[in-house]
Amino acid sequence: MTKIDIISGFLGAGKTTLIKKLLSEGFKGEQVVLIENEFGEIGIDGGFLKEAGIEIREMNSGCICCSLVGDFGKSLHEVVDTYHPDRILIEPSGVGKLSDVIKAVQDVQAEIDAELNSFTTVVDVTKCKIYRKNFGEFFSNQIEYAGAVILSRTDKAKPEKIQESVALLRELNEKAPIITTPIEQLPGEKILEAMESSKSLEEELLAEVAHEEHEHHHDHDHEEHEHHHDHDHEEHEHHHDHDHEEHEHHHDHDHEEHEHHHDHDHEEHEHHHDHDHECGCGCGHHHHDHEGHHHADDVFTSWGKETIRTYTKEEIGNILKTLEEDGSYGNILRAKGMVAGADGEWIYFDMVPGEHEVRTGAPEYTGRICVIGAEIKEDKLAELFQVK
Repeated sequence: MTKIDIISGFLGAGKTTLIKKLLSEGFKGEQVVLIENEFGEIGIDGGFLKEAGIEIREMNSGCICCSLVGDFGKSLHEVVDTYHPDRILIEPSGVGKLSDVIKAVQDVQAEIDAELNSFTTVVDVTKCKIYRKNFGEFFSNQIEYAGAVILSRTDKAKPEKIQESVALLRELNEKAPIITTPIEQLPGEKILEAMESSKSLEEELLAEVAHEEHEHHHDHDHEEHEHHHDHDHEEHEHHHDHDHEEHEHHHDHDHEEHEHHHDHDHEEHEHHHDHDHECGCGCGHHHHDHEGHHHADDVFTSWGKETIRTYTKEEIGNILKTLEEDGSYGNILRAKGMVAGADGEWIYFDMVPGEHEVRTGAPEYTGRICVIGAEIKEDKLAELFQVK
């Protein structure tokens, strides 16, 4: 099955630089066909493409967004049938609606052995505001429909300008990953991962926490079950022996014992049944107030922030220590993130009650922080991490 990736963005946004990087790093070992629109940038020279084993097919039917399904569908069909590539990169015209290109692919993908894999928009960080003003709906559409947004020129822009642009993009698209780290600093695989990813750090962390909670309950339920089973078994053994002795002495007495044991079993059953329903959250699991463990009626929320702010390892260590020791931030269950370090390295951190880890790691597409807990104080957390 051929993957189809759309790289959108206005003329001069930096699509060529991105495509070159993906071809040389992200798509290593894959056969890739690049479909360029004749109105797009012709910055990718044929020599480079030939060396990389890339076939290029210029579409002479005009803008994809204008011709839509007609010629475009035929061209796509021909490319798949001729080359059977692992991946097709589509670089549409600079001024057009990304939603139209997506629809054009979706309309024909059922007829060919290909599927839409990702749709990314490249934006010059220094031009967000002016593009929104001048191109209006065309700019907004490219952002709204993007699965990921890659900001170019972030290595040359001031932090305030980057923050302003990210805020503007977030107004148009709440969820898509926004790559603010200069792509020169990121491996092609990391860029591709962000382009294809749909999960935020909060979603990943909440899924992790839910899994840990499930594992804890499962183990605890298993212990409870083992204990009750053993107890029942002992009762049964004892009663069986007792029955045997009583049977030798008196039949009526045996009957009384049977009645008594039946009542006892009933009490045991009632007791165990009540214990099973102790949980007030309706999940059927046992909740015990172990030290550092949450109560059943705690409602967990997550607070997450993207940030281009830089930190030192000491700063992050102190922040996590504060979260561990100061209950005024809420009942914190987990804190995790990756942020740019002041010395150019990236800092990764992870905290659970009672312990935390701070280490250096590979550059991420942007700084990300996530805190999960009950009754968390979002304003105080923003102040602690010094993010808006």
